[in-house]
Amino acid sequence: MPALRARLRPVVRRDDGSASLELAIVFPVLLLVVLALLQYGLWFHARTLAQAAAAEGVAVARSYSSTPEAGRVRATTFLADHAEDLVLDPVVVASVPSTGHVAVEVRGHSLSLLPFVAGPVVVQSAQGPVERFTVPGAP
Repeated sequence: MPALRARLRPVVRRDDGSASLELAIVFPVLLLVVLALLQYGLWFHARTLAQAAAAEGVAVARSYSSTPEAGRVRATTFLADHAEDLVLDPVVVASVPSTGHVAVEVRGHSLSLLPFVAGPVVVQSAQGPVERFTVPGAP
């Protein structure tokens, strides 16, 4: 039995430092996962703000006697007030896709956690019917 212990003891000592090696391998992977989760959170928040800006723009543009340009201005103002640092390089386009409807699209990039790397693209849009005055019984 002592001879067996003498043979096994050097084997047991050979794994000294294996925890450090495992940590050196696992830590960068863990750091990458955390960074990816944070980047996803920033992208999702920027996407939500872009959708809110598009909805605000459509709400103004579809108002009675308003214009698509007024909706574009409102969406741009909303982004400047609420998402200046989160939605980068925003481009707001208001259009009339069909008669009686208006649409606002917001494009940009979300904030990036990595320097010198553009964040993920954010594209959100909203549309709705234009309010109009109608006379009851008239076509």
